[in-house]
Amino acid sequence: MAAVTAGMVKELREMTGAGMMDCKKALAATDGDMDKAVEFLREKGLAGAAKKAGRIAAEGICVTALSADEKQAVVVEVNAETDFVAKNEKFQTYAADVAAQALVSSAADMDAFMAEPWAKDTTLTVKEALSSQISIIGENMNIRRFEKVVENNGFVSSYIHAGGKIGVLIDVETDVINDAVKEMAKNVAMQAAALKPLYTSNSEVDADYIEKEKEILTVAAKNEKPDANDKIIEGMVMGRIKKELKEICLLDQVYVKAEDGKQSVSQYVAEVAKANNAKITIKKFVRFETGEGLEKKEEDFAAEVAKQMGQ
Repeated sequence: MAAVTAGMVKELREMTGAGMMDCKKALAATDGDMDKAVEFLREKGLAGAAKKAGRIAAEGICVTALSADEKQAVVVEVNAETDFVAKNEKFQTYAADVAAQALVSSAADMDAFMAEPWAKDTTLTVKEALSSQISIIGENMNIRRFEKVVENNGFVSSYIHAGGKIGVLIDVETDVINDAVKEMAKNVAMQAAALKPLYTSNSEVDADYIEKEKEILTVAAKNEKPDANDKIIEGMVMGRIKKELKEICLLDQVYVKAEDGKQSVSQYVAEVAKANNAKITIKKFVRFETGEGLEKKEEDFAAEVAKQMGQ
């Protein structure tokens, strides 16, 4: 077997645009034959993928997948560079395949998931299959994240908003599962999508966060009412913290469909539980929004044209 040198790897990278490790693997698999190594990479769909890897992939979709018994569900975010590709049927089918694999995966993190054999073609890993899709679709893509929810004492509800812009899972522990309870779960999922809570309930809110908020609001209250005594200041601060918690905790939020405009989500859940003689607990939610926290690519077409014209 011919020794694979750094120079050979560099040459193959320049010829194909594939990643260094992929080139090394291709040369090892083809006994150092450059032409066969190029074919190897093309067959794997890896040639050309690396050249697109530096582009910002901040568009895309969130996809959910549920087990047949609805005891398990997963939400994944798969990114692309443009909204045009995110709406492409091939891209959406691929994202659905990623979700289907994530649903049955035992991977604890993204690195482990990317190293798994790809269910649609076990000769490839998930990472290699992604590179293949990049070559086919022609844009940089990324499987950004996934989260699985398992509820053996109830079910998991899922909701996709705006064609995949937002994906939500709701973990419902319940001793009664019927259409009314499932409709309640769907409504709570829609609430989470629309009002973007940070926590399920106020019991989840970190004590350090509360203390920091108290410090900030105390200073603000003293600036607002410099002559007020400590008791008044404390009352102002606690009132504002309570109001803030109602905004950031899902179960404390005002239920968006409440007819009186006052009913909280937890009161709505309790109302449905009572009507169906059920014990219901919303244990957690997962909310993914496509591209949140990612830098968006800013297009400057005039600058791009000038650059291409050598100006």
